[in-house]
Amino acid sequence: MPAHRTQVGIIGAGPAGLLLGHLLHTRGIDSVILERHGRAHVVERVRAGVLEQGTVDLLRDLGLGARLAREGMRHAGLFLSFGGERHHVDMAELTGGRAITIYGQNEVVKDLIDARIATGRPLAFEVADVEIGGIETTRPSIHYRQAGRAETLACDFVAGCDGFHGVSRASLPAGAVRVYERTYPFGWLGILAEAAPSCAELVYARHDRGFALFSMRSPAITRLYLQCAPDEDLADWSDDRIWSELAARFACRDGWTPAAGPILQKGVTPMRSFVVDPMAHGRLYLAGDAAHIVPPTGAKGLNLAVADVWRLADALARFYRDGSTTELDTYSERGLRRAWRAQRFSWWMTSALHKAETENPFDALRQHAELDYLVSSRAALTSFAESYVGAPLS
Repeated sequence: MPAHRTQVGIIGAGPAGLLLGHLLHTRGIDSVILERHGRAHVVERVRAGVLEQGTVDLLRDLGLGARLAREGMRHAGLFLSFGGERHHVDMAELTGGRAITIYGQNEVVKDLIDARIATGRPLAFEVADVEIGGIETTRPSIHYRQAGRAETLACDFVAGCDGFHGVSRASLPAGAVRVYERTYPFGWLGILAEAAPSCAELVYARHDRGFALFSMRSPAITRLYLQCAPDEDLADWSDDRIWSELAARFACRDGWTPAAGPILQKGVTPMRSFVVDPMAHGRLYLAGDAAHIVPPTGAKGLNLAVADVWRLADALARFYRDGSTTELDTYSERGLRRAWRAQRFSWWMTSALHKAETENPFDALRQHAELDYLVSSRAALTSFAESYVGAPLS
């Protein structure tokens, strides 16, 4: 069985794994990235599209922001729609200039794959039967098959960046971690439409029929979401029904409505909150969706993953520089602090904007009062804006 050696074995070539590999490369640390899917699948997955200020700054500082600067859409604010009115939140004014940028996760992945290839460091797609061994020793290993051939990768550390359903978290010994989880009684029906965005910024809508979100992926492509049942049958949702429902939920007195166009893609995403504690065991460190999942309402998932690998890369760099494990030892503690803050904000946005399964008139009026207070208080808006644009990386 052929054996290979590296310093850090990275499982998963999503944004977390690819960015970790690049961060390690800039610090002179070798890594191998293993991905079970093919390159086309990884690139074509349409996921998150909201980048926090800290994520944008990091990509720019790493020299990976050229296309992001050309094609990303910086948003200084957003709209909250409820009670037939749209209310603008000027996040940049409230946070000293911090903002968000709309740039699809798949576009980030394209940039990171190109950067990885340019470094010449290993990136393997279509890897099967991955198994992790020896994480409680100083010489862990990753066993896998590629092109039908058994391979072994010996390393100093393993970074599990392979998502919620990946092998990394499943490789932890029974009882090594505690899982905190909440499943929501609704999901999002998401569409991509060939339609120029009819608003320059995101619109979050709370309506008696359910939540809706207006977003975009480019000057020609709109991304929209509707609250639905988590097991919704897409066959029941014709294009006409989708556009009719969107128009109803976004209805407001200023007459704004999303521009309609051919629907290119549709799908239903169930919603959950998930945290694993700790985020590390032995020489295996979890990052991104392998360690935590947040409801998409707060736009935190991708940004949490970026913060994880930024923190992990710094910790590994210190270990290789002077042998210190101080930052590695506190990696989980620091990561969980940020993750739980993101969970708090994402839960709050979800509960404030979605129609509850057992909603009664009291609940609806309470939600309206909550949002009315938010848009009427500069202090509340500042807290909201600070949470939405994200704290500096830490």
